[in-house]
Amino acid sequence: MRYDNRNIKRIINKHKDIFDSLEHYDRTHEKLWGRKRIDITLNRSIIKKLRDLSEKTGKPVSRIIEEAVSKI
Repeated sequence: MRYDNRNIKRIINKHKDIFDSLEHYDRTHEKLWGRKRIDITLNRSIIKKLRDLSEKTGKPVSRIIEEAVSKI
């Protein structure tokens, strides 16, 4: 397949988030993909709500937090 400027622009627009992540890695050598463990402090009531939600949905607490933050 021959890649002309139109096809290249279409591919870049279609996968913009991936190209942005790779560009960030080139500049900083910090990966934006994958997972990293961190320590955070939460109120006990929030922890209880997260655990209850985790039991209801079957998702780990970290996934619930990731989904909530990504919606912001």
